Amino acid sequence: MSKIHRQLKERRKSLGLTQEDMTMRVGMSRQQYQKLESQGNPRLDTLELVAKGLKMQPVLIPLEKLKDVEDLLAGKQIIKGGASMTGNATVIKRPLEDDPWDDLLVDDDD
Repeated sequence: MSKIHRQLKERRKSLGLTQEDMTMRVGMSRQQYQKLESQGNPRLDTLELVAKGLKMQPVLIPLEKLKDVEDLLAGKQIIKGGASMTGNATVIKRPLEDDPWDDLLVDDDD
């Protein structure tokens, strides 16, 4: 099972939804949804539709920022500029210029 298929299935289960629930949310047959979750190769519009039904958003992340984004989503805090933070999360000290979100949504056409 691919990473996307696994994420869709895990998210559906975490929301307490059945495959039948998802078919009603996204307007596709149960057979279509089962195939999508287990082996399908969804078109982008289908993936966006299913993501919306799961209260998710597909996002493209540059490979050089992927590890930082995964760490952040895993609850690891990135501390910049020597600041101090407390809590249960793992702390990773990084300089400000290593911000994984920096320039991620900047339009290069400007």
